[in-house]
Amino acid sequence: MSREPATHPATPDGRYFVVRGRLWRLSNPALDEDVRAALVSDLMQARRAVRDARKSGDVSAEREAHAAVDVAKRGLGERGPVWWADGAPDYNRHMARNTPYADWFTALD
Repeated sequence: MSREPATHPATPDGRYFVVRGRLWRLSNPALDEDVRAALVSDLMQARRAVRDARKSGDVSAEREAHAAVDVAKRGLGERGPVWWADGAPDYNRHMARNTPYADWFTALD
């Protein structure tokens, strides 16, 4: 199964995908598929809860839903401590042109 979002390139090391020039951390590829699927399901449910809370104007429910999104993203490895063990820094949310991925990113064009 591909870890790369269909329309966004992934870095050669498989740690990030790029959207509008910004790096976003990919899920931990070492996660058991059942665990990953459950976390993705939790994430989608939490995102729907954010949407519904916003529509209803329920600030407390929105705060709780955002917290649930964060828990799922941390479980997937998209936030929090990095899932790789080689000591490389985290460039999540950095512009690719300002990271060691700059040459790779420039070559995509």
